[in-house]
Amino acid sequence: MYNQNIKNVYLQNQILTASPKKLVSLLYEGAIKNLKLAKIHIQKENFSEAHQSLIKYQDIVEELQRTLDFEEGGDIASDLDALYSFLLTQGMKANIQKDVTIIDTSVNLLEELLETWNQI
Repeated sequence: MYNQNIKNVYLQNQILTASPKKLVSLLYEGAIKNLKLAKIHIQKENFSEAHQSLIKYQDIVEELQRTLDFEEGGDIASDLDALYSFLLTQGMKANIQKDVTIIDTSVNLLEELLETWNQI
């Protein structure tokens, strides 16, 4: 319990002191983590836990989508909006169908986004 509290305080401090660029990276990392957890839970047939991980994933993608600035971002923001909508749909499908191949595709897309974002 003590170690979990230390971890939570560390994560909270990391988020509170992060730059906007770092916050986006943390969101991508959180989405990827929750997808990978969902895959593990599906493979173990722990569908309740898979559902919870996929809901957290969808919440993160929705947050990424809400933060898009269409005035500043133009076409890039529009393209990301469409990609986030696709990722949300895929998350719902993976949750309903318990399909790890859908999860794998989404993980690959998010890892590419994260890598690209970190190069900016």
